[in-house]
Amino acid sequence: MNSPLKLKGKGISRIINSRVIQSPLAGVTDHIFRRYVRRWAPNSLLFTEMVNASSLNLGYGLQKVNQLKNEDGPVGIQLFDNNLYSIREAALESEDSGAYIIDINMGCPVKKIAKKGGGSALINNPKLAVNIVKIISKAVRIPVSVKTRIGWSNEDKNIEDFLLRLQDAGANMITIHGRSREQGFSGSANWEIIGELKEKLDIPIIANGDICNGRDAIECLKITKADGVMIGRGVLGAPWIIGEIDSVLNGCKNFNIPNVEDKLNLLIEHIDDLVEEKGNHGLLIARKHISWTCKDFCGAKELRNRLVRANTSKEVKELLLNKIDFLKNNNYSQNQLR
Repeated sequence: MNSPLKLKGKGISRIINSRVIQSPLAGVTDHIFRRYVRRWAPNSLLFTEMVNASSLNLGYGLQKVNQLKNEDGPVGIQLFDNNLYSIREAALESEDSGAYIIDINMGCPVKKIAKKGGGSALINNPKLAVNIVKIISKAVRIPVSVKTRIGWSNEDKNIEDFLLRLQDAGANMITIHGRSREQGFSGSANWEIIGELKEKLDIPIIANGDICNGRDAIECLKITKADGVMIGRGVLGAPWIIGEIDSVLNGCKNFNIPNVEDKLNLLIEHIDDLVEEKGNHGLLIARKHISWTCKDFCGAKELRNRLVRANTSKEVKELLLNKIDFLKNNNYSQNQLR
């Protein structure tokens, strides 16, 4: 079920050794977070945050791209834009920086992205979408992929034609999120539609949406017959989930899920890294990771509330260490710690 997947680019082929891929997540999947994901998922394809191609060409966001040179394992760059020149130049810059593949965002439902003609807006502009794929696939030697949705609305009947045109334009792989742009992240992902679209296409298809654990992945692959799964929001507060799902697909039953003590120690380490690189702003970024991590254990809500109000990283670390000591001293079992 988890055999390698080969993507053939114009001049360079890529081998994806795990069928579990980490989705690009704005404000989350920076190089620090990817480093933690990589601990449990050494072979998985990970993605940068979504990068604005025009901003990259103006010098903004270069750090997101240049950091790839110092990373282990395959990392793809996801670009968004509606400007053909900008996205072509950004793709070339990304390739030179060591991107494993180039992914084009045609699915982001956020209004400020769609209003500018990027993300999911491209579903309603197939001519431009096709030209973007053509110009990038001709410019770079590495594989080009697209991430999109099952349509603009639930009544969209043109998505099959849209995907076929992207395939013909040079897309080497397509990831399909099982919701329409109209749904955003509400309701449930429609894996059945992904399966229907998979039957119509010749290139690898990756299923995305509502996959939070190994059971979900197995069921999704059973329904869609997809070539792999992409994990998005399931990774929030759980950087090990990519490795856990990969382990399940490989038939392993002894994956060691971190307990609460492990999670809190990992959070301390993550906060230290953020503050070291970004100073006080790093502590602000850390608050969302605190919210995602501090849940589903005894006293989680109270701890979370105190942590997000802390003014220094020292205060945050003391609160976390005190909680770890409390759990240890009160002899909580492993089940209570999970």
